[in-house]
Amino acid sequence: MARDVNFIWNYCNELTHRLWQDKRLWPSGYDVQKYLKGSSEYFSVDSTCIQQIAEEHANRRKQFKKSRLRWRVSSGAKRSLGWIPFKKGAAAYKNGCIKYAGYYFKLWDSYGLGNYELRAGNFSQDARGRWYFNVVVEIKPNVSTGEAVIGIDLGLKDVATTSEGERLENAKYYHTLEESLGKAQRAHKKSRVKALHAKIKNRRKDALHKFSTKLVAENAAIFIGNVKSTPIAKTKLAKSVLDAGWYMLKTMLEYKCASAGVVFEEIDEKYTTQTCSSCGEKPPGRPKGIAGLGIREWTCGSCGEHHDRDINAAKNILALGHQRLAGGITALSGR
Repeated sequence: MARDVNFIWNYCNELTHRLWQDKRLWPSGYDVQKYLKGSSEYFSVDSTCIQQIAEEHANRRKQFKKSRLRWRVSSGAKRSLGWIPFKKGAAAYKNGCIKYAGYYFKLWDSYGLGNYELRAGNFSQDARGRWYFNVVVEIKPNVSTGEAVIGIDLGLKDVATTSEGERLENAKYYHTLEESLGKAQRAHKKSRVKALHAKIKNRRKDALHKFSTKLVAENAAIFIGNVKSTPIAKTKLAKSVLDAGWYMLKTMLEYKCASAGVVFEEIDEKYTTQTCSSCGEKPPGRPKGIAGLGIREWTCGSCGEHHDRDINAAKNILALGHQRLAGGITALSGR
């Protein structure tokens, strides 16, 4: 099936490129489907899969503004990972298996798929050759009963610190397996390298999922700093910032909050580390820039309040979040 999908994708690729070169036409997915009409009898996939391939190809052409995309390769060292899309009604759950195109596929049903109506989705393969069944189902969201409001500061020593002092420690998922990964790479053990990368990714995702789920269940509003990893990834801290998974945590919080009815906002965190959360002043002894990353605690010279660096920043983010909810946000200004 995956080979047939690749063949159909490549046909769409060549067809749309020729139409653009010869006639300056930019066909939609629906236009391409006309050329594929009746072709399902020659392939192991059904007509809905072929339609979905044409639509996906058109969407990617529009996204990248190219008349021809990369070819999908079915064999060799640079082969494409397997992908078989389908539309609603093409796949069904029966007796612990997924029935698709006349075949039954066993799976580890950890979600109880028999309780849901299966909609559009796909079968996908990862780098280790494992196949996954991905499908959209309609569920009733669990509305959060939490009443608290928190601010979150993102960092490297701790991935996230809340205004209440709760922390997600940076377990250094990559660093702990970096030596084993290097040995496997030098020994050219490709399967071992893929397994280690997957282990690092799964550990990070597990920790971020648990932390984000807990926060959404306990709070009514969550405000998080808008720090970006891209600029820091160009410095010597690249490994640490990419290993922390800031973007992944933000994404998880965003969609979980949307499902649970929790307010989620990204806040401009400029000067939140340098400003005293008690008096609002920026004393001379405050931590500044990358040079001040080693200062984990400091005392405000104006009011004498002693601060934990990350908790202080999280409290300032929370205060700015309250201002935004009130109808406006005032940026902290430097001196």
